[in-house]
Amino acid sequence: MSLQIKPATSCTFDQISLGEVMLRLDPGEGRIRTARSFQAWEGGGEYNTSRGLRKCFGLKTAVVTAFVDNEVGHLVEDFIMQGGVATDFIKWREDDGIGRTVRNGLNFTERGFGIRGAVGNPDRGNTAASQLKPGDIDWDHIFGKLGVRWFHTGGIFAALSATTAELTVEAVKAANKHGTIVSYDLNYRPSLWKTIGGLKKAQEVNREIAKYVDVMIGNEEDFTASLGFAVKGAETLGHIETDAFKAMIETAVKEFPNFKVAATTLRHVITATKNDWSAILWHAGKFHESRQYPGLEILDRVGGGDSFASGVQFGFMEFNDAQKAVEYGAAHGALASTTPGDTSMATRKEVEKTFAGGGARVVR
Repeated sequence: MSLQIKPATSCTFDQISLGEVMLRLDPGEGRIRTARSFQAWEGGGEYNTSRGLRKCFGLKTAVVTAFVDNEVGHLVEDFIMQGGVATDFIKWREDDGIGRTVRNGLNFTERGFGIRGAVGNPDRGNTAASQLKPGDIDWDHIFGKLGVRWFHTGGIFAALSATTAELTVEAVKAANKHGTIVSYDLNYRPSLWKTIGGLKKAQEVNREIAKYVDVMIGNEEDFTASLGFAVKGAETLGHIETDAFKAMIETAVKEFPNFKVAATTLRHVITATKNDWSAILWHAGKFHESRQYPGLEILDRVGGGDSFASGVQFGFMEFNDAQKAVEYGAAHGALASTTPGDTSMATRKEVEKTFAGGGARVVR
């Protein structure tokens, strides 16, 4: 059974995401606490999927977000423009001069190496994106008049504030009304929820949003924490057997029959720079497993899951094929982990070569 995806000819955009885009400051091989210089990137869990679909797979994408109208805001906008993602739906907030009332988000992120894990230190309180609220976006214009094949958002944006949670519900309802496929990456982050109600609030918000989701994406911790589903037979959340995860997904799709697809990466962390990596996807009552990538060497793991999500979206939009979707997702996520920054630098040809079993010989 295929997903009911609108034809590209009837839509202005293949995909639109809703989320915060931050300025990522990366100390490279060093540590945040001792850095004397940082490389700047843009990144955001939801936006990263739009950029991957545009740069790797050539689809037409846009992001719905907000920035302060100052030099930092326009720097992040410039990064987005370089990625080819449309900026039509960015909301600009007046700068108060010092960030007392509204700011742009910063994300200090170090990659980790060996026994030292990656570290994220976001500085995103009171940001322009976190102040977005219901009524700010004309969803009927976007989904109705312009037309969008696929809408993607996630649990990071929903956790930024009470109003972003409400806006997320408003958005997924509007997408449903206009026949746009909705995907949602649970992306559970305890740090985002701990001061606004913790695990209980996370489950309350995510379970409400889940009612309107067609394609649910998340790892084992996401499904457990955000939706309250236990993984039977798992001793830790770090390494879960495929069969145990399948049982959890089957429980989830019974409770949320609107889920047409459920997908996750399966990552066993050996060290920060070596992971066993694969993916699994449920669709129409069947499970589809990707090629396995044992001992995948990692340069920068941040954004690997987002690249998986964009690969899954491409597989469905291009082929409407579940097995191809999980293969494109797993390979794209694996390749994204071999380059720095939140966003993928891979090409479609590289993705296809990877899941076909191609090696790492020099290309001449």
